Amino acid sequence: MEQGSEPLVVVLNGAPQLHYDRGKALSAGQYAGLKRMDATMDAGIRLDDRWIARPDADARARFVAFQLVDALQRDDAGLCAACCSYLAQRLPQLRQIKAQAAEQTVAVELVFDKPYVREAPVDFVPRR
Repeated sequence: MEQGSEPLVVVLNGAPQLHYDRGKALSAGQYAGLKRMDATMDAGIRLDDRWIARPDADARARFVAFQLVDALQRDDAGLCAACCSYLAQRLPQLRQIKAQAAEQTVAVELVFDKPYVREAPVDFVPRR
């Protein structure tokens, strides 16, 4: 499968939540929305409890990924779509967003080197 056509998969606490179709073209309005997101972030972002006045592409991607996890937890489909669109457009090599969310903490990993594959735990039974 060509990398540009494989989905961007969002995994939360080990379970796939979204499969974003990179093959679907964005409308002019959606591209304008991505530009507005960048313009908003141009004013600075709060990431990992610190203020970043001039966020680079990596900081922006991490910020949007955290926004995506928050949107998933609140069932905000519109923001989920916008965040996925942003990440897929700005980081075409991104294959997965893996997030672990607990009561007060969220950890996000951006995965570029491997596509999503359903993982299943293997329980070994000790020999007697």
